[in-house]
Amino acid sequence: MAEIEVWRGSVAAWECDGMGHLNVGFYVAKSMQALGGMAAELGMAGVFGVQTESTLMVREQHIRFLREARPGAPLSMTGGVLEIGESEIRLLFLMRHHSGELAASFQTVAAHVTSREGHAFPWPDRVRVRAETLMCVVPENAAPRSIGLEPVVTQASRKRADALGLGCTGLGMVTASDCDAFGRMRTEGFMQRLSDAVPHLFAEGRPGTDAAARPVGGAAVEYRLIHHAWPRAGDRVEMRSGAAGGDARVRRLVHWLLDPATGQPWGTAEAIAVSFDLETRKIITLSGPELARVNAQTVEGLTL
Repeated sequence: MAEIEVWRGSVAAWECDGMGHLNVGFYVAKSMQALGGMAAELGMAGVFGVQTESTLMVREQHIRFLREARPGAPLSMTGGVLEIGESEIRLLFLMRHHSGELAASFQTVAAHVTSREGHAFPWPDRVRVRAETLMCVVPENAAPRSIGLEPVVTQASRKRADALGLGCTGLGMVTASDCDAFGRMRTEGFMQRLSDAVPHLFAEGRPGTDAAARPVGGAAVEYRLIHHAWPRAGDRVEMRSGAAGGDARVRRLVHWLLDPATGQPWGTAEAIAVSFDLETRKIITLSGPELARVNAQTVEGLTL
């Protein structure tokens, strides 16, 4: 496998959530740092600078969270190319702890676009040549497990959310500080809004809270995020979320980030989530009655 280091850093305390580990939004933010490093390795240094004529626009990400990262943990990321098309590329980023253990994996699909309008156009020959030297394969423990990567035609809309009874789990406005050099909401902004929304989905208690003696937290183990449009400063965003089933160990959640003005989707996401004991840091297996309770909240037909 052709791997090259594209990012190195650590976990700050302020990047962690109430579960005591790196928040999913900051995982994505660090993967965007890795994307900048990978762009440079592909011969596109400066592609995220304000003066550039072309840039990389993230279309979607598949993420596996494999081992939690806690405050102070040193981390690094390597990158490689899985495939390259006329104007899109699928990249693999592997985040590792200092021990070498895999913390997370990211399959990131990015398009080569005009920086202002976001119109896709073909890669320069030099990028294609360099990409061929960085081709890699997905390690087995980083491959999709519970979420497929097949093409999606989204059903997301405000009208459909109302029809399914999806609750509003987030509402707000995009600010200038949320946006990149070209005025579009940064990729990690989607995950950060999603992370803020999740507590509303579990306002009545996380799965596993039937055993009152243990403190219960939650974590995502796999995600797929798809960007359908890119909000800009001043645009409003609304998150609608629901449960799409699961078993005694995992729950499947779906989130739609919508434009309240038009009802159309900014982005959609599917997550595989678990409850875990905050003391032992182990996944909780739900009891029969608790599984029945959470399954009763399943929204039939809910997809990306």
